[in-house]
Amino acid sequence: MRKARTVRTLSAIALASTLAVAGGAATTAFAAGAPSPSPSTSAPAAKASVTVPSSPVKPGDAVSVTVTAPAGSKNLTVSSAALGPVTLAPGKDGTTWTGTATVAAVKDGGHGVTLTGSGPDGAALRAAAELTVTTGSPKPKPTPASSTLRLSTDFGRPGDKVVITVRSSEREAYAKSAAFTGGRVDLKGDGKGTFTGTATVANDVKTGSYGVEAFAGGRAFDTVKFSVEAKAAPGVKPVKPLTPGEHKTPKGSVNTGQAPADA
Repeated sequence: MRKARTVRTLSAIALASTLAVAGGAATTAFAAGAPSPSPSTSAPAAKASVTVPSSPVKPGDAVSVTVTAPAGSKNLTVSSAALGPVTLAPGKDGTTWTGTATVAAVKDGGHGVTLTGSGPDGAALRAAAELTVTTGSPKPKPTPASSTLRLSTDFGRPGDKVVITVRSSEREAYAKSAAFTGGRVDLKGDGKGTFTGTATVANDVKTGSYGVEAFAGGRAFDTVKFSVEAKAAPGVKPVKPLTPGEHKTPKGSVNTGQAPADA
């Protein structure tokens, strides 16, 4: 009886051991099939920017360029067909670089400005901006036609009327001459560039030549010659020079070409 119990006890122990081993193997297999931990998310790419003036610039202007990038960034380069060489200097905060460049002689319009470099972790950096260039040259103003002066006659006697005509793109015109009454003649425009006025030869003017000076827009632009023959004084006949055959030479005198006093 004791032997039988021993055999049974040993068999129970062996069965328990077998179940324990089998259970351990099942646990191990379950653990192996469990999902693996998710990989850690990578850090976002480093950001950078380049800033240039937003208002239009002209060729030859010196413009400022500003770059922002993570501290420790390297090989930062700004390039553009619209700019000359750009040398960047780091700021005190370690994330800002500034420089100055000269605007190149390029066509009017927008031109790209590119920043390249590498971040502190070696990742590539890239940013872009646009620079607007304009020549800024004002359109040439049309050259005004040169002003002209014309008189209806270049000769007159006291009291005669003389028509003065000026053509000019200015807004007002007048003429001056000592030969005319009042010395100044204001001209009236027709709105199409022609100014006219009538001058009167002064009654007290003397025989001779006078200048007629024309003004347009307040500036003198031309002077023409005007001849005047004054009227003789009332009751006085003009002296007519003698012809060579009428000359008489008194004895003891010199022939002066004048008639004798008693002639």
